[in-house]
Amino acid sequence: MIDQSTLKSLRGYFVGRAITLRGDDIDTDQIIPGRFLKRISFAELGEHAFADARQAARERGNLHPFDNPDRQDASILLVNRNFGCGSSREHAPQALHRRGIAVIVGESFGEIFAGNCVAIGMPCLRMDAEALARLREVVEDDGSRLLTVDLAEKTVRSGNLVVTVDLPEGARVQLLEGKWDATTVLLEAGQAIENTALSLPYLNGWA
Repeated sequence: MIDQSTLKSLRGYFVGRAITLRGDDIDTDQIIPGRFLKRISFAELGEHAFADARQAARERGNLHPFDNPDRQDASILLVNRNFGCGSSREHAPQALHRRGIAVIVGESFGEIFAGNCVAIGMPCLRMDAEALARLREVVEDDGSRLLTVDLAEKTVRSGNLVVTVDLPEGARVQLLEGKWDATTVLLEAGQAIENTALSLPYLNGWA
C-alpha cells in the first residue's frame, strides 16, 4: 500500500500510456450520450464512454480508439480543439475518468467541462497544435510509449521529446496541493468555520 507521504509526492505527476482521439468540437453528448444520464450512479459510466461513436465505427467496419485492445490501459487522452463543449453534464468527465483516463491533453476545452474535470482530480492540459501533433505521432507510432505528465514543471515527456503544457494557475495549485475536492476541503475546515460562525453577531443573539 502507498503511504500518505508517497501519495503527496505523486500529486501532479502522472505516468501512463496514451490514447488519441481526433476531431474538433467533440461535445459532452458524444462523450456520454444523454440516455445514460438517467443512471443514479456514475459507477458504470466508463463502459459507455463514446457509446454512439463506437457503435458507428463498428458498423463501418472500423475500430474506435476506445475499443482498441492495445489501448485499454491508456490513462492519458490526447484530443484536439474545444473538447468537451456543449452541455455542462458532469457525467462526461466521470465517464472518461471511470474508463481509466487520468489526464486529458488538448488544444482547448469547454470551460465548464474543464472545471468539472478539476472537481474530480482530472487535469485538462492545453498544448499548441504543432506540439500536440508531434506528441500524437510519437504515441501512434509506438503504442507502448509512456508519457510523463508533470504539473509542477508544466511538461509532458516521452523519451527525448519534451513539450510544454498550460492550465489555469488556480486549477494547477488545487491539483498540486490535493485541494481539488471541494467537499474534503470544506470538511477539513470544519473548526475554522465554527469559529467564524461564533464571531458573527447575527449568530450570537445580536439585534
